[in-house]
Amino acid sequence: MTLETFFREVPRAALAFSGGTDSAFLLWAAKTYGCDVQTYYIKTVFQPDFELEDAVRLAEQLSVPMKVVEMDILGVAEAAQNGPRRCYYCKRALFTKLREQAAADGYTVLLDGTNASDDAGDRPGMQALRELKVRSPLRECGVTKEEVRAFSREAGLFTWDKPAYACLATRISTGTRITREALLRAEQGERALMELGFSDFRVRLTEGGARLQVTGEQMTLVFEKREEVMAALKPLFGTVLLDLEQRSPSVSVKGGR
Repeated sequence: MTLETFFREVPRAALAFSGGTDSAFLLWAAKTYGCDVQTYYIKTVFQPDFELEDAVRLAEQLSVPMKVVEMDILGVAEAAQNGPRRCYYCKRALFTKLREQAAADGYTVLLDGTNASDDAGDRPGMQALRELKVRSPLRECGVTKEEVRAFSREAGLFTWDKPAYACLATRISTGTRITREALLRAEQGERALMELGFSDFRVRLTEGGARLQVTGEQMTLVFEKREEVMAALKPLFGTVLLDLEQRSPSVSVKGGR
């Protein structure tokens, strides 16, 4: 099945819109193939401000309405406790909220941007999507991450090469309770490094400090800007460590389409 066929069969739907590469392309496809689509961005302390900024920009670019739904995700005990199945409880709470809002607005089908490259067997959050009957057109139509990026570039979407960005909760070790203060420090640290020219990296919180993970090509940049990096991060973290096991790049597009 193609996306065009999917949206002929599903002419009206609500979309959980994160501002990331996958949901941005799915929104473009829905609009292109004539779907009456309403986007919903769910705002929690797990999402950094720039994700909302990107979502607003993309929705405006495509002239699609977007609603921001706020939720206290730390009020979900299983999510705040940060156990091994945190993602399941988080996703279930978020998408239950989105489904309720979409239903109140008259939408019976809820979509998300899971693509065909995502490993369903290794993502507890996808169990929650299945239980709530959330549909994933990219996955159903066999569209891979690489194809999403290539098609997005062809469509002129600024998100085509946006690095994958896992929620801020992943910066805190499993088993360590998540606090608003810890999430804020992680977000502030990453924003500061973005302003120094870094991309596709993570600032992982450790006991008393932070561990910086970068791609191999940006490892040199860390040493070139060591003093600036330390000046940006030391006010936030007692110690700052560099992980010498380089991070794999999350953007890889072969050729064009």
